[in-house]
Amino acid sequence: MKRRDFIKIFGAGAATTAIAACTGNTPQTTAGKKEPGEMTYRTSSQGDKVSLLGYGCMRWPTMTDADGKNVIDQEQVNSLVDYAIEHGVTYFDTAPVYGQGQSERVTGIALNRHPREKFLIATKLSNTQNYSREAALTMYRHSFEALQVDHIDYYLLHSVGGSRGDLSSMDVLQQRFFDNGILDFLLKEREAGHIRHLGFSFHGDQQVFDHLLKLHDDNAAQGGRPLWDFVQIQMNYVDWNHAQLISRRNVNASYLYGELERRGIPVVIMEPLLGGRLVNLPQHAADKLLARNPNASLASWAFRFCGTYPGVMCALSGMTYKEHLVDNLSTFCPVEPLTEEELTFLEEVADDYANHPIIPCNDCKYCMPCPYGVDIPGVFVHYNKCVNQAMIEENQQDPAYRKARRAYLVSLDRSLDRLRQANHCIGCAQCVDTCPQRIAIPAQMRRIEAFTEQLRRDQSPL
Repeated sequence: MKRRDFIKIFGAGAATTAIAACTGNTPQTTAGKKEPGEMTYRTSSQGDKVSLLGYGCMRWPTMTDADGKNVIDQEQVNSLVDYAIEHGVTYFDTAPVYGQGQSERVTGIALNRHPREKFLIATKLSNTQNYSREAALTMYRHSFEALQVDHIDYYLLHSVGGSRGDLSSMDVLQQRFFDNGILDFLLKEREAGHIRHLGFSFHGDQQVFDHLLKLHDDNAAQGGRPLWDFVQIQMNYVDWNHAQLISRRNVNASYLYGELERRGIPVVIMEPLLGGRLVNLPQHAADKLLARNPNASLASWAFRFCGTYPGVMCALSGMTYKEHLVDNLSTFCPVEPLTEEELTFLEEVADDYANHPIIPCNDCKYCMPCPYGVDIPGVFVHYNKCVNQAMIEENQQDPAYRKARRAYLVSLDRSLDRLRQANHCIGCAQCVDTCPQRIAIPAQMRRIEAFTEQLRRDQSPL
């Protein structure tokens, strides 16, 4: 495929990057060498001692059980939780929909092996499909049962800001939490002590974010307890000023954080690594960071960015493996805020990254399961990895081109069963409303399918 053909499929920016030498290796990183010291803590509005590093429980390690099903590995989770608590982590964030519905139960089992005062639990009202009061109450009560607790420390209205079908984002907000009386119910639960802190997690329409903060302001003007005790936002050094460039329906984190800091509302950060993409940077971007500090992991740059802002109460990381946990602890124990010069340097890296032609998938799996069996995040993760790793050759006869083409196709078939690849997407768009990044998933699937099929039909010998 010539570069002009590549441009027709993926756009001009993509022609400057590699898709092809997809060997499965991630960009080189160097683990932080600093031994963990004392965890950095921030204080909640109710005086909690909150670890700046929070454990995101969406991506627990999995295993295949005796029936051949993919389940969360409870033994590994127990080990990770034990190590995290031993090294000062206090905040654990889960949700009813995480881990194909398994996360709350597994997290509860692991945490309840420790004294209750050793951990803070955050979970969410994930009523994104059924907006009825009965369904919301059932989900709320089930969280207590699954987590084996009599109170939830941090409870969130989950993933507000998105639209659904013909419903606008404001319509969805109204139906999920207001028309059914659920927000009033949760406020009463907070008064009763069953919820200690109430907040929301935000993705999407700024109008919804601004509306919820206006309600907070109105409540404060009446002399009541703050409506929101904390708010969870997507924040990292790329989304700080480039979220709208990457995904037009997202909001720059600099605006979100600024509005919350101005009101004194503590911030919890989700996606500090942009769904892992900031540790799988394009090689040239990774090289810049490694040249700047060869002893620092790519993740440590992103986490130090989060810790630089005093309004941040906690930054969540979904640490699937112990090496992730150990490296992150070396950054947060204690955290070293970035200097102004380092912030400027990261902004340059972010600007470069934001103009890189990848799909903004965070591998959250909210789009799954696909009714037609497509592994949506798997397709996007494979494509992004390949884009990041090499330059595509213009000359089809160049040995580097043939090697690259083979690497892409072989790694694709090794990563994803053929029945789960992009060509099995029928464009039903069921996944679109569930995507926090507002990716036009069917359109992206068609583009990847077209590109892959052109590689398969290419007459150049493999």
